Amino acid sequence: MGTTSVRRRTLYRGLAITGTLLLGAATTAVLPPTAALAAQPKSVTTHPGATTAGERSRIDTYWTPTRMKLAGAMIPEITPVPEDDNTPDDPRPLPAGTPDPGATWTHGGAVGRNVGRLFFTFSDGYDGSCTATVVSGANHSTVVTAAHCLRGVGPAAGDDTWNHNFYFVPGYRNGTKPLGGFTVKAMATSSRWDADPATVTSDDVAVAGYDAAFLVANPAADGRRIADITGSQRIAFTKPAEGEFIHTFGYPKDKLNDPSAAYTGNRLIHCAGPVRQSPVAPLLWGEGCDMASGASGGPHLSGFDTRTGTGTVVGVTSTTEDLAGGQPDTLYATRLGDNAHVLYDWARTRPA
Repeated sequence: MGTTSVRRRTLYRGLAITGTLLLGAATTAVLPPTAALAAQPKSVTTHPGATTAGERSRIDTYWTPTRMKLAGAMIPEITPVPEDDNTPDDPRPLPAGTPDPGATWTHGGAVGRNVGRLFFTFSDGYDGSCTATVVSGANHSTVVTAAHCLRGVGPAAGDDTWNHNFYFVPGYRNGTKPLGGFTVKAMATSSRWDADPATVTSDDVAVAGYDAAFLVANPAADGRRIADITGSQRIAFTKPAEGEFIHTFGYPKDKLNDPSAAYTGNRLIHCAGPVRQSPVAPLLWGEGCDMASGASGGPHLSGFDTRTGTGTVVGVTSTTEDLAGGQPDTLYATRLGDNAHVLYDWARTRPA
């Protein structure tokens, strides 16, 4: 493996110990040129996914149970396959308003079906994963995640800009696909990600509020659209309110690379608490939560009903206090605003 490949693994995958791309920046990070980014017109950059039957079949075959369990390991060749998380399910609903700094979600409901693990392959050939959510949309095929899970900063057509082999497994659990696996037909991010990487970083784009992205999922093998199988969460593009009680879900997997960490990516993890604004990146809002790498793209839900597992997605996980400052063990979201609304309108009207 050449020097360039080794360095790329360090940039993309070394940071994954504390997060996927963005989760791992130093606390002394210089704030980005937000004014310049915000001054650009709201525009969408799209990218094709698996558009042929052959490509869909290849990707479905690629993501074996072992490969999914090891996605995100820095050295998968020598990383032990993590043991299953067999925490017993609890059919009783979590009492409303209960703070949760991080625990396996055992209470079922819709969130256990329409939130899942999003797998992909970096341009260096190593695999990673994030979290994504099926949301309501006219095409019944709309999925929301973080933009940094799809790509890095760079030319929209650049081979190294976008990840590959995207595969979404709703309800992922211990290497299984309880509701099937879905390839991605098309994806969209803000065009701010098309910036010159010599002058703009992924951190810059994220703290400027452009880390949301949308996917259009291909139908299942039997022709059914994803939301017809999983159901969907509501979505809204509203301003955050200090102290609003938010529930957050994700598939953190930092134990793959850090034996002292808590999570292996095998089960859906839940956090809940009052939201607070980042002290250094005011467009990011977060709650107390010990999730990190792999949780990126996971939903931040307002008005969450713990009996039904439904709420309204108002943000997606971007980073921790490493980038956004504030108290330790805080998980910050890019809140969905006008730019995310433009992306959503594009995605929800695409044919599946």
